Amino acid sequence: MVNLNVNIDKLKLKNPIMTASGTFGYGPEFDDFIHVDDLGGIVVKGTTGKHREGNPYPRMAETPMGMLNAVGLQNVGVDHFISDIYPQIKDYNTNVLVNVSGSTIDEYLEVAEKINALEKIPGIELNISCPNVKEGGMAFGTSCPSAQAVVEEVRKVYKKTLIVKLSPNVTDVTEIARVVTEAGADALSLINTLLGMAIDAEKQSPILSTVTGGLSGPAVKPVALRMVWQVANAVDVPLIGMGGIRNATDVIEFMLAGATAVEIGTANFVDPQVTVKCIDGIKAYMQRHGVDDVNELIGALRK
Repeated sequence: MVNLNVNIDKLKLKNPIMTASGTFGYGPEFDDFIHVDDLGGIVVKGTTGKHREGNPYPRMAETPMGMLNAVGLQNVGVDHFISDIYPQIKDYNTNVLVNVSGSTIDEYLEVAEKINALEKIPGIELNISCPNVKEGGMAFGTSCPSAQAVVEEVRKVYKKTLIVKLSPNVTDVTEIARVVTEAGADALSLINTLLGMAIDAEKQSPILSTVTGGLSGPAVKPVALRMVWQVANAVDVPLIGMGGIRNATDVIEFMLAGATAVEIGTANFVDPQVTVKCIDGIKAYMQRHGVDDVNELIGALRK
């Protein structure tokens, strides 16, 4: 027997495996493939103040070792989530978290306040990669002042575990990590997608309707590992690593770099059972290496 329990602030996870927002729906979509209760937690689709249709099609493109997406935060809006989705997922025996998104600080606050009132949602993941429409479209998470401002304001109204999801599209991710931690983040998740693009050479035009989109999948893993390792050496809060995770070996690598848990994203599209396979793989790794407690692996590279 090995211990797989880990803690993210007040969240007690039965294992380090979570799902990344936007790749797992709201949970019930995967009920035919796995027992969602077996996971350490799930992060549901990005939720905004109002219903959003997202960007025009085409908004996804396959790339070597990954995919580009420009979905544009398509979602039902926070009120519909509360009335129609929450009743379906509140009794999962795992941590159900909501990814909170917005285009203004007021929108973040509206969503965070409403989610705070939901008894069975123990935490949120604040997506600060959203464009700040009042500041010309620059993402909140690419500027220290704007990242600090949105986290400080959300911290005032949100009383449960606050996880802030960091953008990799910055010069120094540790600067943003320090700022949002000082502003009240209980934990950090990283990385969000890298900005990329794809071109159709025959048509001589961009493949995505928005020209650029977010790159995810195995291609981003080396960048994600590097950033997790850097942030683990810069701040003293739990980290949730993500970016190109496909198997238990990838999970172990992120934990060795300093992550307490991980979120699996793009791989869910390839294999809807990848999450539970990773749990089994972690157990096998620990038994093979004589590790009794998975917490021994967290940051072991630094130790």
